[in-house]
Amino acid sequence: MLGGLTADEDVLRAYDGPVPAHVAAIMDGNGRWATQRDMKRIRGHHEGAESVRVVVECCRYLGVKSLTLYAFSSQNWGRPDDEVGGLMTLFDLYIKRERNRLIANKVELRIIGERERLSENLQGAIAQLEADTAGGEMLLQVAVSYGGREEIVRATQRIAREVAAGTLEPDAIDADVLAAHMFTPPDADPDLVIRTSGEFRVSNFLLWQIAYAEFFVTPTLWPDFREPELLQAFREFGSRERRFGHTAAQLEPQ
Repeated sequence: MLGGLTADEDVLRAYDGPVPAHVAAIMDGNGRWATQRDMKRIRGHHEGAESVRVVVECCRYLGVKSLTLYAFSSQNWGRPDDEVGGLMTLFDLYIKRERNRLIANKVELRIIGERERLSENLQGAIAQLEADTAGGEMLLQVAVSYGGREEIVRATQRIAREVAAGTLEPDAIDADVLAAHMFTPPDADPDLVIRTSGEFRVSNFLLWQIAYAEFFVTPTLWPDFREPELLQAFREFGSRERRFGHTAAQLEPQ
């Protein structure tokens, strides 16, 4: 049993469908949720943080191994200063507020992205929480100051430096080498990508890692995304035939 469960345990206990090993989510619609209610956009982000808590607990309860959440893109730095500042404050609050819950529920936190663009205080708080939650049974990756193209460029630069230093032969560079230089673990690509708010685009998210992921798009805005929507996504995932480039006949037992 999880400590301090916010999610509806009765709903989760009744679910007997498929559970992806790695779930990724593009958490879209916080600003629109607030605008529809004549609120400031930052209020939508605060409401979205509650959905984060519920989804983390649901995934942990159901046995998901990895959960990756797209919280703040590299391009989001171009938003109005008050919104960016509010989001940075919200990240800091989340780190402080959720520390004990993450530890109690054995959730390992990892922040992926261009962390050097964050304030020194926030970087320090992140590093401390990552250390405090290390070794958890579910990996929670939160993409902050993250962009898929930027990640691939950085990985390529790191590989180029190794080639220049003579520690890596150009002919040895393959998909496994590139994957090993990404922000994310090389052997844990997402099985399911959830996109809220009804938008049909990947928004520069995990461009390398989602090559064979299944997609679930819902019109639900992220602050309204809770247990029923998550379980609907899981059921939809279970109905898909994942062939990874092979034919259906090849996947049939011989």
